[in-house]
Amino acid sequence: MVDYTTYVSQLETMIAMDAADADFPTIIPAIINYAEMRIYRELDLISTIFRDTSVTLAPQIQNATLPNTFVTVQGINILTPVGGAVATSARVPLVPASKELIYALWGDPTVTGQPQMFAMVDQWNVLFAPSPDLAYTIEAYGTQRPAPLSASNTTTFLTTYLYDLFLAASMIFASGYMRNFSSTGSDPQMPISWESQYQALKASANVEELRKKSWSDAWTAFSPTPLAQPPRG
Repeated sequence: MVDYTTYVSQLETMIAMDAADADFPTIIPAIINYAEMRIYRELDLISTIFRDTSVTLAPQIQNATLPNTFVTVQGINILTPVGGAVATSARVPLVPASKELIYALWGDPTVTGQPQMFAMVDQWNVLFAPSPDLAYTIEAYGTQRPAPLSASNTTTFLTTYLYDLFLAASMIFASGYMRNFSSTGSDPQMPISWESQYQALKASANVEELRKKSWSDAWTAFSPTPLAQPPRG
C-alpha cells in the first residue's frame, strides 16, 4: 500500500523534479485527477459500486430523482412490502428501457401499479412505468467517484491495489507537464512509452476485475487459460 506522501516522493524522483520547485505542488492535484478519472472511466471497478435506498417513490408520480453521487446507474429494484425494513424486504428488479418505450406503453401517468420498468431521463432523473400505486422504496445501485487521493485522504483503492497502473497514468500527464508530448520535446518518446505501459497494465487489471465478478473463463473467478474456455451452456 502506498500513501500520498510516498506517491509524491516517487513522482518527484521519476520526473526528476526539484522538490523545492514552487510549481510542482500546484500541478499534483491535476496529475491525480487525470490518472484517477481515466482509470475510473476505462475500468469497471467493482470497488466503485454502491447501493442507495434513500429514495421513496410518490404515488401517481412517474418521476424520481436519485442522489447525484451516481455516475452510472446499473439497476433499480422495488422493495416490497411497502414500508418494510430495507434489510428484510424482497427485491423486485425493474427492466431498463428507453423513454420512448415507456411513453408508448405507459404514457398516461394516471395508470398506476407496481413499476415494472425504468428509464434514465438524464444523469440522475428516472422515469418509472407504470406510475407507482404506492410509496415504494427503491434500491438503486451503480458506480460513484471515490474521494481523490490528497494530503487529507492519504490512501485510495488505486494506491492500495492498482498503484502500478495509477503511477503509469500519472506519468502520462506528467509528460505533458514536462513538455514532452510534442516531437520537439527533450524526450518525445516518454509519453508514448508510458502510454504503452499503461495499456499493458490496464489489460491485466481488467482481467482481475472480471475475475472478481466471475466473468472470467467459463464464468468463473479464475485466471483465463488457453485450454479451458467453454461458453456457459
